[in-house]
Amino acid sequence: MGVTDPAGPVMDRDEVDRALARLGQEHEAIETSLFALQDHAGRRLLEGAELTGVTKERWAATEASITLLWTCFDAYTAALRGAREIRARRRWSSRDDLVELTGLLRGESVTVAGGAQPSGSAVLSESFTLAALVDRMNELYASSLDMVVAADAVWSALPARIDLLAAELQRTRRLAHSVGVRPGEHPSGDELEGITRTLTELREEVVRDPLAHWVPAGGSSAPGGGRPDTTVYDREARALEDVRREIEAVLTVRQDAEERLIRLRDVLSRADRTLAEARTARGEVLAKIAATEVPVVSGPPTALQEQLATAAEYRRQARWHRLSPLLESLEQRAEDELLRARESLTAVTAPLAVRAELRGRLDAYRAKVTRHGLAEDRLLIERYDAARRMLWSAPCDLRVAEQAVLRYQQAAAELLAPPRVPEQYAPEDGKGDEA
Repeated sequence: MGVTDPAGPVMDRDEVDRALARLGQEHEAIETSLFALQDHAGRRLLEGAELTGVTKERWAATEASITLLWTCFDAYTAALRGAREIRARRRWSSRDDLVELTGLLRGESVTVAGGAQPSGSAVLSESFTLAALVDRMNELYASSLDMVVAADAVWSALPARIDLLAAELQRTRRLAHSVGVRPGEHPSGDELEGITRTLTELREEVVRDPLAHWVPAGGSSAPGGGRPDTTVYDREARALEDVRREIEAVLTVRQDAEERLIRLRDVLSRADRTLAEARTARGEVLAKIAATEVPVVSGPPTALQEQLATAAEYRRQARWHRLSPLLESLEQRAEDELLRARESLTAVTAPLAVRAELRGRLDAYRAKVTRHGLAEDRLLIERYDAARRMLWSAPCDLRVAEQAVLRYQQAAAELLAPPRVPEQYAPEDGKGDEA
């Protein structure tokens, strides 16, 4: 076609019909999207919410964008309707009709009042081609939908999770109160109060400023690309789990406190009896063993008994949070005390053990020489009697008695040794005796 106008070459009828069909399809798609945006749950929530912070600023800009989007759509609708009316005048459009349609379909024929430049500065009006107007509407729709979807995603994810965590928090607080874990009296009680305040503030922030808890996806151009920021929620959930485990430990203490107290009393009683036995043994050692230093035996530790009484009082008062660490400390110290008592008894009775070992050794050698028929040997009898008198008399000098036992052993060993056979030596020259 040789004829042109400011919009370019004049379109023929087929080009006009194809353009109108395409624009009609785009119109339907845009209208469907606009109604979907209008009915979006996130948009309705944003309209009715008392917003603050980043969300308030972005929603004000988004509302202006949605208003402009509808204005653009109305202008687009009016331009498309006008083009369709011109095309419908005649079955075979005249040249004047085609020129006018070309201007409408390809030229900057649509004026939108109250538009905006890409930089964000407001303008009184702006002219578009239909294609450029579609691009503009797509930009406005994508930015508006991105903000709505992001806010809705945060509202859909975080408040419900916060409410569930808050319900678990309330159950944990009731359980903590039942075992005496209260604010100001136990660190876990203070921790529960802190979690409660943080969750309350977090929920209010999420409801009023959801975009403050939104992390956009890097490099994503899709509307709503990103995820809710759950950093604070996750931290408080972990803290609550730690407190809950500690409360369960206190509950365990409540369930088996009496049994543990009984075991503690038994361990301390055994330690006291062992120390008493050590003191008695010390007196016996001092009376029966001479020239021996015997360690002093200390008395039972009164501090452990006092703490045991305190633990029993905590149990009666249901102060489980205080009883739990006290029982753990007492159990370890009671075992240490029993071990100390046993070591003390062993140290005190060591001289008696040495005397018993010497007696056993003496009797063992006596039995050995008797089996070999040497029991009547005068030397053995004298040395045996001397060693026996020392070991069975009080006080016994262990060093002297040990020497006596050694002398008896040596004498017995010499008698039990096989007789020596004289060695025969051959003549040096290798010849036998002469006859």
